[in-house]
Amino acid sequence: MSTKSHACILTSYHIFFHFIVHNLSPTSLTMAITPPFSSSLHVLLLWILLLSSGHILSDCARVFTIINDCDETIWPAITPGDSFGGGGYALRAKESKVHTAPVGWSGRIWGRTKCNFDSNGNGTCLTGRCGSSLQCSASGATPSTLAEFTLTTQDWYDVSLVDGFNLPVSVKPVNGKGNCSIAGCVGDLRQNCPPELSVKAGGKVVACRSACDVFNTDEYCCRGIYGNPVTCQPTYYSKKFKSACPTSYSYAYDDPTSIFTCSGADYTITFCASKYFSSFSYFLLTFRKIVFIFKLVSFLHGVLVN
Repeated sequence: MSTKSHACILTSYHIFFHFIVHNLSPTSLTMAITPPFSSSLHVLLLWILLLSSGHILSDCARVFTIINDCDETIWPAITPGDSFGGGGYALRAKESKVHTAPVGWSGRIWGRTKCNFDSNGNGTCLTGRCGSSLQCSASGATPSTLAEFTLTTQDWYDVSLVDGFNLPVSVKPVNGKGNCSIAGCVGDLRQNCPPELSVKAGGKVVACRSACDVFNTDEYCCRGIYGNPVTCQPTYYSKKFKSACPTSYSYAYDDPTSIFTCSGADYTITFCASKYFSSFSYFLLTFRKIVFIFKLVSFLHGVLVN
């Protein structure tokens, strides 16, 4: 792993490291920086001093934790998928998976339901399918709830219902700077989907299409004379989506309350998230960081006393 990769992993803890450096006793600090000393300690202390400035935070890779809080297996799909297990895999109920995406990545994440793939990764899904492949290289079929990201010095992210809805999705930034609000739709639009937009299977509503997808008019699709934010206004259907999911895109020009920015954050994407689970998942993430810090303190103590 490169020095930059190590730095990105440790940057989240730069405040903690800053505290350690400035609270070592003069004797301990002198012993740490005077030969003979451990080369690994030298490098670690150098990282501590550099990272305490916090300037490289926005240049680090972002950690994505994808959580399935649904009561059934789903198949997350990601494009581009090079940093995300090739673009698709199965995720059982209550399971999670962690990925790292570089700054510069711009893509979308969505969930697929009721999939059946063979040992070669060929098959299909009831909703959200991307052709017949387990690992997606193209956008999913509508209707799909989309989490969209553009990672730069300032990240941009949103959850979109412009292509319809198939699963509740929330996006929670962790330890970022800026707006950093939670985006998403934790309500289940399938329960109140207008009949004319409903997708049914086995007598149950399994997804909710967009009005553009169903009626294909310029007004609903924000095209033609409606292809700008002045003439393309909320419709009866987009208002129903917005009412159920206030922090999601409900139509193409629903920017002011739907797109968010954050710098240097990691992201937790939860399917079928409840308010309780969102809080609990954040608690687990915090607990893991505390464990990491405890191990680091133990390591530093062992090196310094020896």
